[in-house]
This record gives sequence, C-alpha cells and structure tokens, in this order.
Amino acid sequence: MPTRIYRATLFALYQLSVAASILLLPLAIATRQVGFTLPAHRVVSRLEQAYDMTT
Repeated sequence: MPTRIYRATLFALYQLSVAASILLLPLAIATRQVGFTLPAHRVVSRLEQAYDMTT
C-alpha cells in the first residue's frame, strides 16, 4: 500500500513539474537571453527517474 501512495505522489509531482516548466517557459526564454538558465530540466528529469524506478 505505501508503494502505491509513493508512486502516485511521484507521478503527481512529475506532472506538476512538467506543467510548471511549460508555464515558466516565457520566463526561461527571457532569462536565457540575459545569460541565466533556469534549472527546471533538472527537477523534471530527477522526478522522471524516481518515478521510473518505482514502476
């Protein structure tokens, strides 16, 4: 049972991180032109790896 809850939580966090990355895309483009990169891809990839390890 805890495994199902953990997997569901990871899936929800992964989906939220993807949605947040999409919403922050205009800000990421603007900051990249200034020379700063937002590390949103790190969060998404780490959550994806964690979710893949549970399935």
